[in-house]
Amino acid sequence: MKLKRIPEDFQVEEQIALPVAGGPFALFRLTKQSLGTPEAIEAILRRWDLPRQQLAFAGLKDKHALTTQYVTIRGGPRRGLAQTNLSLEYVGQTDRPVHPSDIAANRFTVVLRDLDDAELQKLTTNLAAVAKDGVPNYFDNQRFGSLGESGEFIAKPWCLGDYERAVWLALADPNVHDRQGEREQKRLLREQWGNWAKLKTQRSRWQGADIVAFLVGAPRDFRRALALAPQHLRSLWLAAFQSHLWNQILAALVRQDCRPEQCVLQPIGSRDVPFFTDLDDAHRAQLARSILPLPSARLHLDPSPLQDLYDRVLAAEGIELRQVRVKYPRDSFFSKGDRPAIVLPRDLQHAAAGDDLYPGRQKLTLRFTLPRGAYATILVKRITDFAGGALSDGDTESDE
Repeated sequence: MKLKRIPEDFQVEEQIALPVAGGPFALFRLTKQSLGTPEAIEAILRRWDLPRQQLAFAGLKDKHALTTQYVTIRGGPRRGLAQTNLSLEYVGQTDRPVHPSDIAANRFTVVLRDLDDAELQKLTTNLAAVAKDGVPNYFDNQRFGSLGESGEFIAKPWCLGDYERAVWLALADPNVHDRQGEREQKRLLREQWGNWAKLKTQRSRWQGADIVAFLVGAPRDFRRALALAPQHLRSLWLAAFQSHLWNQILAALVRQDCRPEQCVLQPIGSRDVPFFTDLDDAHRAQLARSILPLPSARLHLDPSPLQDLYDRVLAAEGIELRQVRVKYPRDSFFSKGDRPAIVLPRDLQHAAAGDDLYPGRQKLTLRFTLPRGAYATILVKRITDFAGGALSDGDTESDE
């Protein structure tokens, strides 16, 4: 069983609700292939020589896919552009920048390849279960790209006031995504941690060079050093930790509401979390009604079983709800909002055919729509892992 053998095997079309009724912001439809959203944004900024703050986008879309999404540029040119792996189509003018809340849904086309008859049958059986029960609405692995080999989230010590540990995790913790040069930089940082002057002379152009230069003059001021990290990176660190906490709350709820024989564990981030395989009517109704707020100090729960659940899960994580906050810098904060415990795909369709890449085998094409914030890879994991097949390496990235 194989996924993403070619970019067209994983397609994402962002659907937004942003009026095109005039204004100072040019709205564009961005189509990209084999290119991550941050890389595509940087390419656009370079091509049109724009400052970063003029451009906004709503969601991160998969690198290993063919994707369509929307961006706005304040005072942007009223024309498109095309270059290798990306194109911009001018749509019109809006009165504000696009925001994640503008995403109404994402429409997916996913092709699973190299199937035998038994795998195809199992996949279609699992699809029927997904159409009936939905899937747990976990944040998936792509949310946790900043999680290093230590398994520690940068935001946890940040929240707890251990700024040195947070800076160490941000700069020196090896990550599976590191290139060779980055791994060498992090090795030097770990070996010479605290010898900032020597580190500065060894590498002048490396990730975190500004932080190292600052620490030469203020060797113990890790609080302000952390604030020198780009704001968008700090936001990703906070989102990763908050998403991890939310996943553990959902995992506890699934374990609480489902019998052990109804669950199969799957790895996401640094933990195994339960996926339900078959729900009875009572459990299906209970989970369908469950809405879980994102954990942060701004969340105030009344005494209830839900509060007990949050307190129990966060205690196991070594933190209290009141501590899930950032005291410094003021431009960083945790998100606020609710998230349903399960998600049901809309307009779920599937079609089997002979596999044009693997003669004598079959492929299964899925088409479905998910609400903003739901992950297509969760659905793919649900129907494939339980089918006994294994996806090829690098096939777990998706869209949010």
